[in-house]
Amino acid sequence: MSDYGVRLERIGNIAVITLDRPDRQNAMDEHMWICFKEVASELQQHLPRAVVITGAGEKAFCTGFDVSFKNPMINLLAKALETHEREPVESLISMVRATDSLVFLPVPVIAAVNGLAYGGGAEIACRCDLRVMDPDAVISFSEVRLGLMPDHGGVVALTRLVGPAKAADLILTARKLGAEEALALGVVNRISEPGKALEEAMKLAETIANNGPEAVRRALKVVRKTPDLPYMDALEMESQEAVDLILTGECVHGISAFLERRKPEFPEPTE
Repeated sequence: MSDYGVRLERIGNIAVITLDRPDRQNAMDEHMWICFKEVASELQQHLPRAVVITGAGEKAFCTGFDVSFKNPMINLLAKALETHEREPVESLISMVRATDSLVFLPVPVIAAVNGLAYGGGAEIACRCDLRVMDPDAVISFSEVRLGLMPDHGGVVALTRLVGPAKAADLILTARKLGAEEALALGVVNRISEPGKALEEAMKLAETIANNGPEAVRRALKVVRKTPDLPYMDALEMESQEAVDLILTGECVHGISAFLERRKPEFPEPTE
């Protein structure tokens, strides 16, 4: 699938989503948000074992909302500010939350941060399950510089990643975060070799894809839900998911392969 600003490719059992507006540093406009939902819907129909999101070109992952008078959304905002209408602004925020449709897929979503990740781009990356960052890439939650705040779910995602104090530091100062500090703070999981963020993310996706797909989905479900649950409830959820997983019979393939010293061949989940 290829559409204006967003490309979807399937490479084996891995889906690669490329934000494809390199002339605008892969900044997001209305059509791209619509494409996000369409891509998520297509993936939901035939789930891959992992999803990788990256940016086209060598300069940017995504620089967030396209702040340009050529973007109709800017004119819509300007009119809403003149009339103090709340509904158009709420519609805009609802639109950019199209990120939900991708990061709520029941498979791991990996960001290959191959360049600048500013504003909404930083938020998209932080909402993924895992992040691989190029050593020369830069992350900045830059919205407050424009008198805005993160609105793609980034405040919540970053706070869960690094805790309230560190999230406040990054969001309220809008300072630029290099790869080494991002790794040290826990904002990203890995730093790639120069120019190899996508390649490293694909290797990570392939490693995950070689594991039991039902096991990966159920473990990921617990990882995502745990922050919302009391400790004992989270433990109970983990136990129930583990029981349900065993009853799917997926472990038969894994254990048999282990005993026979061969690579397991897991069937796709039936759900």
